Amino acid sequence: MNPTIISLGLAGLTAAAVTTAAPAPSPRVTNSAGVVGYKSTPGLPGTPWHVHDPDRPQPVVVTPGTFSSQETTGQPPSDAIVLFDGKDVAKWQSAKGEPTNWKVEAGAMFPGKGDIVTKQEFGDLQLHLEFCTPPPNGKSGQGRGNSGVFFMGRFELQVLDCYENKTYPDGQTGSLYGQQPPLVNACRAPGQWQTYDVAFTAPRFDADGKLLQPAYITAFHNGVLVQNHVAYGGPSSHKVLGNYDKPIPPAGPLRLQDHGDPVRFRNIWVRPIPPAGK
Repeated sequence: MNPTIISLGLAGLTAAAVTTAAPAPSPRVTNSAGVVGYKSTPGLPGTPWHVHDPDRPQPVVVTPGTFSSQETTGQPPSDAIVLFDGKDVAKWQSAKGEPTNWKVEAGAMFPGKGDIVTKQEFGDLQLHLEFCTPPPNGKSGQGRGNSGVFFMGRFELQVLDCYENKTYPDGQTGSLYGQQPPLVNACRAPGQWQTYDVAFTAPRFDADGKLLQPAYITAFHNGVLVQNHVAYGGPSSHKVLGNYDKPIPPAGPLRLQDHGDPVRFRNIWVRPIPPAGK
């Protein structure tokens, strides 16, 4: 074989080896808290931290809660703000700021007259809520177990008995009322306890009141995803389009609707969501 060809072949192998060689490993470091990581790795854009930085703040430890059954309610996470624990409505008031006339019985609350709102206001939050719709009693459509959960007092997630009961899709259980139907109908039969687990993001406005980001919601109904990071087109209403023509304060109360049906609620808690850590 031609020696020149052999020489060129060896040179090519050598070049390939150089090209594919793994980068030199970054030295590990241990900080004063005993956390092992790296400080010579690339910096994460927009933060003072490196990839695998041991000095980055540790997440807060939260003790998880427990799940409910039809007979008993579960326990909330250790950092949750409990809004209703089955005992009283002390953290709620009427929409006019007066004492509420909603009733508490057997660990659940149900409407008296008029909507109720939380005394505390929230922006971004995680919500857990359980509800139970009454027997249909011959009713259908929007007349069966109608209520709603309003974030910031404005953005509705519909509550309704849609078990073997059809209605307009953007008004059924798990819908963004008047705007977005749920991905699926995950209703249980009336008389059974059902759950909503929600992550809600409040809308953002600039200093001049111009919308920067709409409100978003991700919602699970009975453990089934029904809204996947969906934007609200504006505050919810009946037979009209929502819009953001006026700026909205950064926080507002949680509101439960009295629509004339004895829908029961239990085990309501929230966790305010802090800004993403840097």
